[in-house]
Amino acid sequence: MVMAAPDGSSDTANMPGRGTYGALRIASGKLRLGQRARERMAMADEDAPVVTRMMMEQQQAPDTRRPLLQQIRKELGRPVMSFFTSFHYPVMIEDDVDMLEAVLQKLDLKDGLALIINSPGGDGLEAERIIQVCRSYSKTGEYWAIVPSKAKSAATMICLGASKIIMSPTSELGPIDPQLTRSDKDDAAMVRRLSVCNIVKSYDSLFQRATRAKGRLEPFLQQLAHYNEMEIVELRSAIDLSKDIAVRSLASGMMKGQSAKQIEKRISVLLSPKQTKSHGRPIYAPEAQACGLRVDVQDVSTPLWRAIYELYLRTDNFVSTRAYKCVESSKHAFFVSSREART
Repeated sequence: MVMAAPDGSSDTANMPGRGTYGALRIASGKLRLGQRARERMAMADEDAPVVTRMMMEQQQAPDTRRPLLQQIRKELGRPVMSFFTSFHYPVMIEDDVDMLEAVLQKLDLKDGLALIINSPGGDGLEAERIIQVCRSYSKTGEYWAIVPSKAKSAATMICLGASKIIMSPTSELGPIDPQLTRSDKDDAAMVRRLSVCNIVKSYDSLFQRATRAKGRLEPFLQQLAHYNEMEIVELRSAIDLSKDIAVRSLASGMMKGQSAKQIEKRISVLLSPKQTKSHGRPIYAPEAQACGLRVDVQDVSTPLWRAIYELYLRTDNFVSTRAYKCVESSKHAFFVSSREART
């Protein structure tokens, strides 16, 4: 994990395999910028030599995204923080709450918080923690979620904890039903993702057919032998947990005043693959609004969305090449380098 200073420099330049930016030097209780950090400050200057600015662009250092975060903050009228995880590396939302909290501690959140999130998802419990942290630090007690491209699975859960979700016509949410990852029997390097709902459904169906069968039970018993009863219990708990996190988050947020049963019924498309047929299938703004979610659909030609989309392109490129997780505000940044993703 690397923390970047307001100028984009990191504090781990002397640690092998981490960060590519210059170090902050601490002396007499004050932070002193190293030579490379001072050079990077010059890169943000439009009068800097073209080659200097070009190198800055190639590195995709935090300085390249700072003006966009500032512009988005000005357009929204509240502080902005971005949270991106890679779609390319095998990475999930996991143990990330400390990264977000470290940046939130440095922000003046009296006007609330806007969280720009782009992630394939991860741990539902971690999503619940992130919701709690964002609400707790925001002086308004709520936050907005902005989806520039894709916020899937556990990232969708984080959006459900917001007071409203800002999307474009192409922005995607996704189902939040839990997935089980298993290695292929013939190829250990091949990873398969299976719907927990479908596993439990197939077990229940097979068990019911066995209890109703007359005559030979051997075919059913042979198939049931492939299931572990304790694992089925755990999978049922995972389904219930995902549902509980979503319903609780909405009941204390944008669906406040509605009963748990009402909320569960309205967001049923998010809870199981019955309607979407696939965990990866997009849920666009109209479908999200049909669930009762408070969605602000932005025209892609507005200055606000142009800035959001450029920030997405730049940060997504960063977490696809030089890092695999990144949390940023206009003054501070945390990221985990791509070298660490490979070790």
